[in-house]
Amino acid sequence: MQQLTSIFRRELAAYFLTPIAYVFIIIFLVLSGVFTFYLGDFFERGQADLAPFFDFHPWLYLFLVPALSMRLWAEERKSGTIELLLTLPVTTTAVVIAKFLAAWAFLVVALALTFPVWITVNVLGDPDNGVIVAGYLGSALMAGAYLAIGACFSALTRNQVIAFILSLVVCLLLNLSGFPLVLDLVSGWLPEAVVSTIASMSFLTHFQAIGQGVIDLRDIVFFVSILAFFLYANVLLVELKKSQ
Repeated sequence: MQQLTSIFRRELAAYFLTPIAYVFIIIFLVLSGVFTFYLGDFFERGQADLAPFFDFHPWLYLFLVPALSMRLWAEERKSGTIELLLTLPVTTTAVVIAKFLAAWAFLVVALALTFPVWITVNVLGDPDNGVIVAGYLGSALMAGAYLAIGACFSALTRNQVIAFILSLVVCLLLNLSGFPLVLDLVSGWLPEAVVSTIASMSFLTHFQAIGQGVIDLRDIVFFVSILAFFLYANVLLVELKKSQ
């Protein structure tokens, strides 16, 4: 645990020692504001809630999180520092978890910096703050799931562009898996049970349920399961690359 904490602190501090963190946070906050107040018609709706704010998070994360995660392992392999990292007296699993938690903590910090929107809606009306808290929880869980996918593909290749594209495609498919666009492609040749399973994998469906204030254990388990599966795959890939 002590080694994991040390790696976590080192990785988290590394974000703020480079312009990457500040550029990412600025882009995230600016786009969140644009989508909320302009595309989401925050003021025109006349409703005291943050639905326009949270509705765009799956699409914001679709591009921004793979851009953040693509360097997690690809950069380590390209620069050769992965060999030094894996010689530390700590397991590969601990290293993978520490790097993931550091990146996730950074994403949560970026998300927390959107608090002025929450203050704004409370000044303008009387919102259900419990629903807003649930929305932030769902957004953080979804960001973690995106990040785990991105970290897994970053461990697969040393090319950051390839890692970004693969992560984006997989996240997009998971976003749209409940849409007719995807279901129509598979419903003709796959069993109904498989099609239903694919439909239930939609990030949008699970996130929207939480964003409405309904914290269903199934939605929490879904995101945690996605997160755990890709972290496990990440560990296997790092071990495989280490032995090559």
